Amino acid sequence: MPRRVEPCVASLVDNPPKGPDWAFEVKWDGYRLAVHVEPGEVRAITRGGYDWTKKFGTIAAEARGLGHASMILDGEAVVLDEQGRSDFGLLQRAVGKKPSLHEPSEIIFYAFDLLYLDGRDLRSLPLSERRRLLEPIVAGRTDAIRLSEEVHADGAEFFRAACELGLEGIIAKRRDKPYHSGRRPEWLKIKCARRDWFVIVGYEPSTMPGAIGRLLLAARKGDDLIYVGGCGTGWSNQESVALRELLNAIPAERPPVGLKRKGAVFARPLLIAEVEYRAWTQDGKLRHPSFKGVREMEGPSDVYEINAQPARTAVQ
Repeated sequence: MPRRVEPCVASLVDNPPKGPDWAFEVKWDGYRLAVHVEPGEVRAITRGGYDWTKKFGTIAAEARGLGHASMILDGEAVVLDEQGRSDFGLLQRAVGKKPSLHEPSEIIFYAFDLLYLDGRDLRSLPLSERRRLLEPIVAGRTDAIRLSEEVHADGAEFFRAACELGLEGIIAKRRDKPYHSGRRPEWLKIKCARRDWFVIVGYEPSTMPGAIGRLLLAARKGDDLIYVGGCGTGWSNQESVALRELLNAIPAERPPVGLKRKGAVFARPLLIAEVEYRAWTQDGKLRHPSFKGVREMEGPSDVYEINAQPARTAVQ
């Protein structure tokens, strides 16, 4: 049984694919986890390869009772809001050290794939077969571990419904394909409004003492960081002050990006911000960005990567 499997990551596209070869699911907004069950040990491994079993103790405890000696479940850990939608900010607070209205016991793991079962590596099987083996294990459960249901519908209709319900988007997967690690064309994500992670390279101070006016953001392009604009909305006054304190604690000796901005305070590129935005401008800047959360960068793959040109996204 592998100690770790690099996850399959969905490629971002603007529109859902068509045809019977595609299966659709809700796109969950949380932490990607692989839950490894072995005799005497259960581990919850993040997308970046970190062991977060202690943070997800309720999930690990329930995984022990699923009735199999060994397995690897692939899925997403989330906290649901009052409307039953996954909310990354609620999850972040539930696993954090600060007081929160949400307890760690409220975290739900939605399993959507099964990579290993009782001594057998399942990754070479098509998705339809892996799902056939997964469903009897987790279907119908209503506690910490649940099944991420496939939705049998036209992709465009499901996408419209997901956006109307305020969901982040949908996932499309080829039923006939095996499981491959890395970003793959057989798994697609379609977002109602785009959300991606960008490196925080500094800030512009607010007129309010001790707060932030705009975060300065960058994306990856090869081994370089490219400035993609500023974000000035999405936080409370208290969060703004806390962000400024975090960035003041990691000052940069020189700007991490080629940007000259009077009054800007630059920080080392250690923190990343989740930002919701509608599209890219013609000059490669984020259009209507809104701050959604912050965390430490685990690795370069956490950050949005610019290819030749940032893809323009239809506004929903």
